[in-house]
Amino acid sequence: MKRWDTCRKILCVRLDNIGDVIMSSPAIRALKESFYSSITVMTSSAGGDAARLIPGVDDVITVDVPWVKLQSSPDRYDHILQLLRAKQFDAAVIFTVYSQSALPAAVLLSMANIPLRLAYCRENPYGLLSHWLPDEEPYTLIRHQVMRDLFLVRSVGAKVKDDRLTLNLPDQAWTSAKAKLQKAGVDDTKPFILLHPGVSEKKREYPQRSWMDVTRQAADLFKVPLLLTGATGEEDYTTKIERSLPGKAFSVAGMFSLDEFIMLVRYARLVVTVNTSTAHIAAATQTPVVVLYALTNPQHAPWKVPAAILPFDISESMRSRNEVIRYVHDHYYREPVPMVTPEEVVKAMQVLLEQSGIHAHTGAYSHAE
Repeated sequence: MKRWDTCRKILCVRLDNIGDVIMSSPAIRALKESFYSSITVMTSSAGGDAARLIPGVDDVITVDVPWVKLQSSPDRYDHILQLLRAKQFDAAVIFTVYSQSALPAAVLLSMANIPLRLAYCRENPYGLLSHWLPDEEPYTLIRHQVMRDLFLVRSVGAKVKDDRLTLNLPDQAWTSAKAKLQKAGVDDTKPFILLHPGVSEKKREYPQRSWMDVTRQAADLFKVPLLLTGATGEEDYTTKIERSLPGKAFSVAGMFSLDEFIMLVRYARLVVTVNTSTAHIAAATQTPVVVLYALTNPQHAPWKVPAAILPFDISESMRSRNEVIRYVHDHYYREPVPMVTPEEVVKAMQVLLEQSGIHAHTGAYSHAE
């Protein structure tokens, strides 16, 4: 059997969204640093732009598959197989969360004649994987997603020097982002705080009325512009918050490309977000972040960045029907966790801002910028 350290072309499979791709970046870099291989990431159309910014990634294939919850229609299997066979990969690694099965992807990789195939699996995959780790999560332990992915590639000898999240920052995107801020009436010469109410799943949503209260209290306390961000389609949500605080809060949802948004996070003094990709972008740019953390997956807290995590429970009607996810909720969160109050959010903001050198009430900094 071919050895991993002789592989010249390795495929990394991460078929989920932006935040998932970013959390896999240390493991992807480990493969690059250890084997000096050409690295291709196969991900969803939603995750493709993020994959292109990961250091060490040489190519990106975007496909959408039916066994991953995404907004796009799935690609045809024959199309995916044609792409994979044409690349003639030596090896492939399938990254998953503990509630996902790697086997659908493993079938495709096997049919594409990729000789080395690595993933976690609960049941014996026999010939579908050449290398596999029995998945102990979540019944024996739970690792952060970054550690889960690193532990997987370490089993074939891949290690990374720095396990923080990193992205190649597209500096040119900051110029276009600033132009859009100016058009929205934001003074881009002032420090700003970014508030990100938008989330792809309603069960992780923090109530809009609470966002309004957070925004009002933050505007009174910090005296800096507050940018309300979100995806395309969330403009009405953020505009309603903006209207409650004219001249202090600015709705900029749907205005930025991913590159521009990353730079917006990079230059923010603080980010406040629900547990979504924005939290992982903050970690990758080392921007302090307050996360309103719906108790859905404990693997996905912000990784190695100054952070405050404020958990809250989700209603029974919105909990997953996936037995693995329900086990985690019932086993680890036995007592209900009440909704985070706006006062708790603003207090966490104040602590993180003061730790990073910005003074409440003035917006001034204790060091030269």
